[in-house]
Amino acid sequence: MERDIMKQLVEWKNSAERKPLLITGVRQCGKTYVCKEFGEQYFEDTAYFNFEGNKGLASVFEYDFDIERIIDELGNIIRGREIIPGKTLVIFDEIQSCPAAVTSLKYFCENKRELHVVCAGSLLGVSIKRDNISFPVGKVDRLLMYPMSFSEFLRADGGEGIYKGVQKYDLDREIPELYTKALEKALKYYYIVGGMPEVVAKWVETHNFEQIEKLQDNILLDYSSDFAKHAPKADIPKLGWIWDSIPKQLAKDNNKFVFSHVKAGKRSSELEDALEWLVDAGLVYRLELVTNPELPLAFCADASFFKIYMADVGLLRRKSGVSSKTIMEDSDLYKNFKGAFTENFVLTELKSQGIVPYFWRSGNTAELDFLFEHDDRIIPVEAKADIHTRAKSYRQFCKKYRPSLGFKFSMKNAGNNLVEDTATYSVPLYMIWRVKSFLSER
Repeated sequence: MERDIMKQLVEWKNSAERKPLLITGVRQCGKTYVCKEFGEQYFEDTAYFNFEGNKGLASVFEYDFDIERIIDELGNIIRGREIIPGKTLVIFDEIQSCPAAVTSLKYFCENKRELHVVCAGSLLGVSIKRDNISFPVGKVDRLLMYPMSFSEFLRADGGEGIYKGVQKYDLDREIPELYTKALEKALKYYYIVGGMPEVVAKWVETHNFEQIEKLQDNILLDYSSDFAKHAPKADIPKLGWIWDSIPKQLAKDNNKFVFSHVKAGKRSSELEDALEWLVDAGLVYRLELVTNPELPLAFCADASFFKIYMADVGLLRRKSGVSSKTIMEDSDLYKNFKGAFTENFVLTELKSQGIVPYFWRSGNTAELDFLFEHDDRIIPVEAKADIHTRAKSYRQFCKKYRPSLGFKFSMKNAGNNLVEDTATYSVPLYMIWRVKSFLSER
């Protein structure tokens, strides 16, 4: 399956300023697969090393940081074949399992930059804090990897023609029904399946909801098992409480994350570390509040007031207990979760484009779903689950702050109009992948 991150990997390969590359992301989002595919397509040779449970491999790095010795032993002794700079891609998988290997990246950068080194780690953020790993700040390039976006899912599921065809249409004119009906159906499938590569592959192979749900259940169980294996003992039950509370917290009208709703009688001070663990593991995303939007938005964010979303909308759907039939038929049973799924989807689509979103609230009178910055502009976003796009809060934000451009994401077809003095583009939910490139043209 084609992954968009491959373009960034090629850019890294060809960069004159290239450093060892560290790819992080939630477990099972496809990091290992992409690294191996990258080696297969763009290098004469790939040297793959997995540190998980491999003490012999770890010992190579624990002796010293003589890079020539390390390369020689990795190549000629462990794999039985020489590692050649410029021809061999070296892959260090599950690098968080070997703190010395993480530290060694500094020396690969300083002494052997001509060698292409790619590292993957699922729980690196957790491991750095837990094991007090000496991280080589400034000596590595970094890429965040996410589950498959909607456009990646669409292409994998036979929609390459639709994907290419719809690229001909700008976001200020309606998309023909030839495309919209197929895209609307594909979006429903995506809400059910999500973007975990193993699940997507099974869906492409079978188009069987029961089979993909078995895989989703296994992934959710694997994540829960990680709590017991990698988290501090005292935090294990707290992680389960928070993890299980996410669907119901998102389904609330006011979906601010409230610690007291996790477990009766529990205070934020008792649960904050466990929540941070989930964030570090890439399992959940925090969406922080901005009340006075100024550039840069990160300086205005209130880290104490936030919403929590899951890394994959398909896993959220499964964890919520909403059936595939309910979504496909758009039944009344779906209405309590439809808005939550939509918000979660929008957030992951924005993040997959490298966008860092926030949300805005003005007292108890108005709330804007998302806002982000792009090229020294603040971009407001209203997200709706259906075709109705009237948004009082969006209008209030535009009137008060006068942004030059904004978006309304919904199931309404593409188009544009003025809201106050803000050029506002209606973008169908199934076209959010176009937003970053659209902005770059304006």
